[in-house]
Amino acid sequence: MANGKIVQLGSYAASKQKNSISGLSSGAFMTVQLHLARSASFAGAGIIAGGPFRCAETYQAGGMVTPQDSRIENSLYICMNPLIPATSPDAQRLVNMARDTAQAGLIDDVANLADDRLYIFTGSEDDVVYSDVVLRTREFYEMLGVKRENIAYHDNIPAGHSIITDNPEDSALATNQPPYINNGGFMQSHDILRHIYGPLKPPAEQLTGQLQCFDQTEFLGDDAPWASMSKFGYAYIPSRVLAGEVAEPRVHIALHGCKQGYNYTDYVNGRADIANQPPYGNRYFTTTGYNHIAESNDIIVLYPQAEGTDNGEIQNPDGCWDWWGYSTRYAESPYYSREAVQIKAIHKMLDRLCA
Repeated sequence: MANGKIVQLGSYAASKQKNSISGLSSGAFMTVQLHLARSASFAGAGIIAGGPFRCAETYQAGGMVTPQDSRIENSLYICMNPLIPATSPDAQRLVNMARDTAQAGLIDDVANLADDRLYIFTGSEDDVVYSDVVLRTREFYEMLGVKRENIAYHDNIPAGHSIITDNPEDSALATNQPPYINNGGFMQSHDILRHIYGPLKPPAEQLTGQLQCFDQTEFLGDDAPWASMSKFGYAYIPSRVLAGEVAEPRVHIALHGCKQGYNYTDYVNGRADIANQPPYGNRYFTTTGYNHIAESNDIIVLYPQAEGTDNGEIQNPDGCWDWWGYSTRYAESPYYSREAVQIKAIHKMLDRLCA
């Protein structure tokens, strides 16, 4: 954090259209939802082990929002571990739903996606979100008109469920367990940003900007009780951006996966078990490589934080982003829409950076 202090997220006159987003696992599913909900704000996305838009409603839709029990079943058995490829998400159905959702005015015009650049990755050893699901994400975007040459699709690396780094202290490449950060000899975050933005300067050897800790609650308002978002979020502000030397810096939003938030805590019988607090809560925003390449290329990196909630009303014990609708029962808008609790909050953070 900046000088050990909690700060208010600042305004840096960032671009309103050339921004991007990426995420792992639940962060990847949320990346797709936010990308579609606010496509006018983004130039591209990086999706690591994530399924297509409204994946949890692949089957048995009831009205605009499929009943919660059906969404949970779809999430587990269709969007994560389908028994056979034929039971993977139905890309064409979800494309139709996306177009209908846009027609209803709940998300931005899907025509905005046509020129976006996408990095889509599935590890061949991933046993948490199967590769068949991620393949449907590529098909989904192609059916919506994204040019095939704009999509970098990777499915031939023997990685487990993880974001990949070149840190020797990270887990072995094929690992499928927390902290879901595996050593594969390269920084996947760098590949994501290079694909979205084209050639970039090499990552900085030293960070001379600021990793700031800011209060997320100001962006939640009355939605806080069912947002399942932490009190604090993080942002890396490159040194030249801090100094006001960059006109319209770009913003990249990096979304952690389940069990990767800074204050993730195990839940036992519905209660937080502090004794099982993992030691890796800050790893996603300090060791995954985003900050070093952002420093040398004047890119602000925003790290919103989800947290575990298991209070009988909101059941999200692993601190996942809401891609199956655990907040919809209490919120006024569907979990995938522009006005969804988490999507609205994150976009408010982006608006602040762009002001």
